[in-house]
Amino acid sequence: MSSSRKRRVFPFAAVIGQEEMKLALLLNVIDPRIGGVMIMGDRGTGKSTTIRALADLLPAIEVVQGDPYNSSPDDPDLQSSEIQELIQKGNSLNLEKTQVPMVDLPLGATEDRLCGTIDIEKALSEGIRAFEPGLLAKANRGLLYVDEVNLLDDHLVDVLLDSAASGWNTVEREGISIRHPARFVLIGSGNPEEGELRPQLLDRFGMSVEVRTVREPELRVKVVDQRTAFDNDPESFAESIQSSQDELQEKVVAAQDLLQNVKIDEDLRLKISAICGELDVDGLRGDIVTNRSARALAAFEKRLEVTEDDIARVISCSLRHRLRKDPLEQIDSGDRVIKAFCKIFDRGEQANLSDFELAAME
Repeated sequence: MSSSRKRRVFPFAAVIGQEEMKLALLLNVIDPRIGGVMIMGDRGTGKSTTIRALADLLPAIEVVQGDPYNSSPDDPDLQSSEIQELIQKGNSLNLEKTQVPMVDLPLGATEDRLCGTIDIEKALSEGIRAFEPGLLAKANRGLLYVDEVNLLDDHLVDVLLDSAASGWNTVEREGISIRHPARFVLIGSGNPEEGELRPQLLDRFGMSVEVRTVREPELRVKVVDQRTAFDNDPESFAESIQSSQDELQEKVVAAQDLLQNVKIDEDLRLKISAICGELDVDGLRGDIVTNRSARALAAFEKRLEVTEDDIARVISCSLRHRLRKDPLEQIDSGDRVIKAFCKIFDRGEQANLSDFELAAME
């Protein structure tokens, strides 16, 4: 794809600060089974900019030409039924490379817009499955971003989370059922001041990140200068950061290939579950996400074994949103997780959250 056709977005490699948010997004791209990211924080902290930059960072994917679901040429779980039928009949497929889809879900979207609609009259009169794909179809094999997800209708959030978990979207109407692949990384963002997400919905997101406004004057000036340079001349700015962008892209692709070979020792898995028990986390999602996130981090750093430090760096994001809130609790949820980590891993009482906020990228 030529550069002129690509979305003109701020490069991911140029985003300053917010290391926890960037790392969580990269880990979900490396292993989409982590379950997505919820990013909560102040307005104007670069949430939307970073998320849109993530899609631009990823390498192009191969899809079946003309297919509305971005069907994969070789993975049945990422193919529409129409493409599967063509393959079974021995027909050759026309393929093309396209950028990873990045779909924005507007707050005012209806369920039909999200899931797609079935034209009943056409289906009955012509005997064909007349389906108009929705945003879930468009997001297959890509990213689906919901800004201000805490203001989205709860029913739509349920639909989103169900599709993100199963990888499929089913639309049923008047006895007609359509099912298509909808495997995407779900990313939500919001400002806590405008309303909290229901705890049972928040728990369904794999990771949760809290972002805060940068306070250091030097860093704020650097962010402003970079944004100004990009706005004045996007092409030149992109070229100046291209080598870092390419290097990061290669690192992500290598991690995706390496992931299946990464091992996590049984003792570490037991300690992760002990932390979840110590924090009284409901269900097993916390255990699963922490394991997957730690393995993805090891793969990102080109290692085949998960270490204690890997767990330290992902456990707060994986568990903080799953804790039961005590109205009398004064400690921040991230500190509660790290306190439990220090107890189980015998790191001592002096450790605090900052000890584990290691930079994801140099």
